Amino acid sequence: MSIGLELIGISLCILGWIIAIVACALPMWRVTAFIGSNIVTAQIIWEGLWMTCVVQSTGQMQCKVYDSMLALSQDLQAARALTVISILLAILAVLIAIAGAKCTNCIDDEASKAKVVIISGVFFIVSGVMQLIPVSWSANTIIRDFYNPLLPDAQRRELGAALYIGWAAAALLLLGGGLLCCSCPPQKAVMYVMVNA
Repeated sequence: MSIGLELIGISLCILGWIIAIVACALPMWRVTAFIGSNIVTAQIIWEGLWMTCVVQSTGQMQCKVYDSMLALSQDLQAARALTVISILLAILAVLIAIAGAKCTNCIDDEASKAKVVIISGVFFIVSGVMQLIPVSWSANTIIRDFYNPLLPDAQRRELGAALYIGWAAAALLLLGGGLLCCSCPPQKAVMYVMVNA
């Protein structure tokens, strides 16, 4: 693998990691749906992993951190855990990728460097999957609840911007991790000597 391709893979993964942090922190996983008689409202409700925010029509915003973890839905609890684990795993993968990169001197042997970069690529792919699961699960829950006829219009939510950001983060982590996994250890040259008998 060329050093340029390796740097592109690491850069994509670092960008995906940063975007995953943004998706985790944003309170816009679920937003108020404007349907039926709910078109003109005095407030917009944003629900995130860590807090819920109410934006008044005047532009004033008030956010409140969730009081109890036990009061949260299953998908929100799982999303919290998986997103945080994804971010922590990506940090570990960044450190491993830097140690094994061709442009560093942490490891001397080229074959060992390639194996370390492959390991970091696998960690990035796992991190991307762990980012993809909560985002997709939350989207599925939102869409299922949106079309639930028993749910009042005021309680319906739509997909928030943080979900799209989370999907972008997962895609970058998966793509960058895949590029890093293409790092093959150098083949040892074997010389054959012909002996006339």
